[in-house]
Amino acid sequence: MAAMIDGPRLAAKSRTAKQLVVFLHGYGADGNDLIALGQQWQAFMPDAAFVSPHAPEPCVQSPGGRQWFGLTMRDPAERWTGVNKAGPTLDAFLDAELERHGLDDSRLALVGFSQGTMMALHVGLRRKRAPAAVLGYSGELVGPERLEALAAEKTGKPPAVLLVHGSEDEVISPEALFLSGEALAAAGVPCQWHFSVGLGHGIDGAGLRHGGLFLANSLKIRIDPKLRARL
Repeated sequence: MAAMIDGPRLAAKSRTAKQLVVFLHGYGADGNDLIALGQQWQAFMPDAAFVSPHAPEPCVQSPGGRQWFGLTMRDPAERWTGVNKAGPTLDAFLDAELERHGLDDSRLALVGFSQGTMMALHVGLRRKRAPAAVLGYSGELVGPERLEALAAEKTGKPPAVLLVHGSEDEVISPEALFLSGEALAAAGVPCQWHFSVGLGHGIDGAGLRHGGLFLANSLKIRIDPKLRARL
């Protein structure tokens, strides 16, 4: 049985959620790390509910933080093992949240940072019905060599993907953006990308703007032109 996870939420400003955006935090953080992004995006996504679950495990290297899976850097297969171990827990959470709001995966977007991006891509590409979008900051696709075989098995439309990475990322190499994008494209998964010049392992204003507009477009949310001009 998958472990149960939970975390902070932001209700839809319109009170009735028509979209669900799920944030997946990075290694050593927790759900509180990303939920504030929802407050910035609510202005043009008033019908979206936001939730940011805490990862299932305490982080060994960051007391008080959480991890989707452990990182020792000693086992080259540990990321693949990790995403597969944590995947059922995240899947169960997504199913429960969609049911809570009476929505299906076509109204779902996953937003990850670092290790959370690994989880968003892994689970988002493997759900029975694909989410509308996967937005990944400062992360990478785990097991890119396995993606084409997966694509051959899947019959539905894949999610739209946007990857955002800093040119000076000292934790996950900027090269991961291009390697992940190439693997996704080869497997027939539509992938956009944004490169933030001078940025390290983080999210900047340009990345937030591109990400928010990508989510709105993927979820078919119309943004008032005057509001769009101020973003």
